[in-house]
Amino acid sequence: MKASVILASASPSRAAVLRNAGVSIESDPASIDEDAVKDSFRKDNGSAAQVAEALAELKAQRVSQRHDDALVIGADQMLQCGGIWFDKPVDLDQARGHLVALRGKTHELLAAVCVVRNGQCIWRHLESARLTMRSFSDAFLDEYLDTVGEAACLSVGAYQLEGRGAQLFSQIEGDYFTILGLPLLPLLGFLVNQGVVTA
Repeated sequence: MKASVILASASPSRAAVLRNAGVSIESDPASIDEDAVKDSFRKDNGSAAQVAEALAELKAQRVSQRHDDALVIGADQMLQCGGIWFDKPVDLDQARGHLVALRGKTHELLAAVCVVRNGQCIWRHLESARLTMRSFSDAFLDEYLDTVGEAACLSVGAYQLEGRGAQLFSQIEGDYFTILGLPLLPLLGFLVNQGVVTA
């Protein structure tokens, strides 16, 4: 009997990535104070990568307590640019601020994934991607935000690469799924080894 697979996230994009790849999942979001975790790492001079890994595992651990024997997937993504960590914008004004700060610069996205079963982390992976935004005009920025609306607040960088957000960039180095927030190919390899996905 295949183990059930739980995604410890409310992210529609992560769920869609897994389901589109043929992985049958249930979503059960974890309730985590992410700001407190980030503040703790900041005080200890931790890295963005460490934060992403810690949050991915914390989410999976929390949800694993509710699902005996299930494979619980926790994931997190951090964006850093010039030593500054960016969070999901709370509104369109903050989304604009993020995009202005990232315009013409290269930023790094770090995506961590952790799988927990019965409270034990049994697999983890971290990947990064580098994205360079072009020096777009204020007029383009206005049009972009008018077009995407509140969707700009669903990701740390205020963009979805699979949509209109692709127009923001001049260069991208890294895995597409990592940019979407879930290093899919390594995760699929693990799930094949677990017998959850047919090889």
